[in-house]
Amino acid sequence: MITRPTGWSLALRVPLMVGGLVVVVAFVFSLGVLQRLEQDQRLHLAQLAATYLDGMATAVQPALLQRDIWEAFAALDRARMHYEGPRAVSTAVLLADGRVLAAADPRAWPSGVTLPADVAERAARAAAGEPILDPQRARATLARDLFEGGIPIGRIVAELDIAPLLKARAKMRQTLILASAALTLLFAGAGFLLVRVFLRPVETLRRHVLASAATGGLMPPLPPEAFAHVGNEFNALFQALNRTASAVAEREDIAARLAEEERFAQLGRLASSMAHEVNNALGGMMTAVDTIATHGSDPAIRAASLGFLQRGLADIANVVRANLASYKGEAGAGPLRATDLDDLRHFVRHEMERRGIRLEWSNTLPAELAVDRTLVRQIVLNLLLNATAVSSAGGTVSMHAGEKEGLIRIEIADAGPGLPADAAAMLEAPQATPPRDGGLGLWTASRLAARLGGALQPMPAAQGTIIALLVPSPRPYADVG
Repeated sequence: MITRPTGWSLALRVPLMVGGLVVVVAFVFSLGVLQRLEQDQRLHLAQLAATYLDGMATAVQPALLQRDIWEAFAALDRARMHYEGPRAVSTAVLLADGRVLAAADPRAWPSGVTLPADVAERAARAAAGEPILDPQRARATLARDLFEGGIPIGRIVAELDIAPLLKARAKMRQTLILASAALTLLFAGAGFLLVRVFLRPVETLRRHVLASAATGGLMPPLPPEAFAHVGNEFNALFQALNRTASAVAEREDIAARLAEEERFAQLGRLASSMAHEVNNALGGMMTAVDTIATHGSDPAIRAASLGFLQRGLADIANVVRANLASYKGEAGAGPLRATDLDDLRHFVRHEMERRGIRLEWSNTLPAELAVDRTLVRQIVLNLLLNATAVSSAGGTVSMHAGEKEGLIRIEIADAGPGLPADAAAMLEAPQATPPRDGGLGLWTASRLAARLGGALQPMPAAQGTIIALLVPSPRPYADVG
C-alpha cells in the first residue's frame, strides 16, 4: 500500500503532483531556451559567414575572371588579415569546373586539383543554403557561387574554426541547466511545502475520521487545538463538523433513551396483558371455589370442581408462557377436547349473572382435535369476556363451536353497540403493537389466533357483533406423529 501512489494520502499526493508539475514546466522551458540559443548561434554564424563571403567575393572575383593565381593568393591574404570573426582554417577559390585556382593553404588544397569528395559535398550543400556545421571536427563549411553576367565563374569555399562558439554554447547550456535545476528544485520544494501546509487540515480530518471508523463508535468532535492555526474556511468547516458530531451523538443518546423507555413500556404492556389473562382464569376458579364451599358435601360436585381448579391452574401457567412477546412455543401442547370449551361457561358465569346477561351455548366439536387447547381456550375466554363487557343488561351472549371440512369455527355474538373501527383494524393487523388505551383482550386473542395459523373475523350481524375464530383442523391429535 505504501509503494502504490494510489495508497498515499491526499495531503502527500497533491504536493507531489504540484512539485512534479513545476519540474515538467521548468524542463519544457529550459528545453525551449536551449533550442532558441542554438537557433540564435546558427543565425549569428550565418550572418558572419555572409559577411566573410561578401568581402571575399569582392576581393577574388577580378582574379577569378582573369584566372590569375597570384592575384587570387594576394586577395585571400588581404581578406584573411581584415576579417574579424571565427578563424578561417582553410579557404579556396574554385574555378567553374571545380578545380582549385588558389587556396590559403596550398599544401592542403593545391592549385589545379579538385577538392576532396567530402569537402566538395559539404561545399555544395553550403552553397545552396546555410553553413554546414560539424560539431565533432568543430568546423563550419561556407560556400558561395560567383557569377558574372548571370554566368557561373567559380565558387569560394571556406572552413571556419567554430570551437570557441561550441565551447561558449556548451558553457551556456551547462549554466542554464544548473540554474534551471536549482530554480526547479527550489520552486518545486516550495510548492510542495506550501501545498502540504495548505492540506494539513485535510490530513487532520482524514486521520480523525479513519480513527473514529476503526473504533466502530460515533465520531467524536475534534479537539480545539486541531484547528487552532488553520484558515477561516477550515476553521468554519471543523466547527461545523464538531456541531454535526455533537448533534449525532445527542441524537443517538436520545434514541437509546427512547428505546429503553419503549422497552419498559413493552414490559408494562406485557405485564398488563398477562395480568388480564390470569385474571380471566381466576374468575372461573373463584366460581369453582364458591361451588365447593356451597356444595362441597356432594362428592360428585366436589370432584368436578377440583378437576376444574386443576385445569384452571394449568391454564394460568400456559397463559403466562404464551403471552411473552419473545416466546415461540411449540404447537400441540395439549389436544383440544369439547369439554375444554364447556369449562369456559364456569369462567364467565359469575360475571354474566352479576350483569344480568344470558348465555347461549352450542358445542358440536369432535371429542379430540390436534389443536393447542390452551391457546383456543384463551382466545374464546377473551372473546366471551369482551362480549359480556359490551352487552347491556338483559342481553344475550352466544357461543357456537363446530368443525366442518377441515376448519374449526367458533362464533361469539354479543348484544353490544357493534365493533369499533379501531378494534376491526386490530383484527386485520395482529402483529401490530398493543393498544395504549385498553383492548388487550381482543389484541391478545388476535395474536394467539395468528399463532394457531388461524384468524379472527368479524361477521355480519343485524345487532351487536359476531366474531368468528377460524382455525385449520388437523388430523386427530392421537394420529399426529
